[in-house]
Amino acid sequence: MGSLAENLAGTNARIAAAAARAGRDANEIKLVAVSKTHPAETIREAIAAGQTVFGENKVQEAEGKIVGIGREQAEWHLIGHLQSNKARRAVQLFDVIHSVDSLELARRLERICIEEGREELPVLVQVDLAREETKSGVTEEGLPELAEFLKGCERLKFTGLMVLPPYFDDPEAARPYFKRLRELRDSLLDGKGELSMGMSHDFEAAIEAGATIVRVGTAIFGEREYK
Repeated sequence: MGSLAENLAGTNARIAAAAARAGRDANEIKLVAVSKTHPAETIREAIAAGQTVFGENKVQEAEGKIVGIGREQAEWHLIGHLQSNKARRAVQLFDVIHSVDSLELARRLERICIEEGREELPVLVQVDLAREETKSGVTEEGLPELAEFLKGCERLKFTGLMVLPPYFDDPEAARPYFKRLRELRDSLLDGKGELSMGMSHDFEAAIEAGATIVRVGTAIFGEREYK
């Protein structure tokens, strides 16, 4: 691995190349640097290198970093499973939540936004396409009901879908999951919503399949620094 700045530049170059192969504009694709398990000093280094969007998995871990670095210094995305008892703090801390996975959680977030006076909270729905027991997400069958609720919300803004496919040694094996998520997005949001899909090992395949947000950690920061 090179320096963080070199890794970031290399990741952006790979995003641009994948976009070009797909006949897309690289500016359409947002890079979320997955900073979970990495300390605030490392995030500050990434900000100095030009990265402005970060993804965290856990509200409790993210809180100290976001408060310490500042809401205004970066855009903060919650990309991990959100427990109901952490929903209020998530509303207070994060700019975007990728992992809405149930009607119950969506109702809670909407109510909390009203109580907290938050006018708008962009959210994505995490869809469980692989039915892996270790991962969260709404099923395809449950997605229409959740999507309809979100479309009717006053404060939550339903902006797109997220998927976390199984890990494959061959990134091409994840492509069917990316393709299916795009089909679901197109049917629910007339092809205009976000597609949060693709991580360090498969984000190029995800971009070629239509990803608008990629969540990249290891390729930028190296292996995690602590648990």
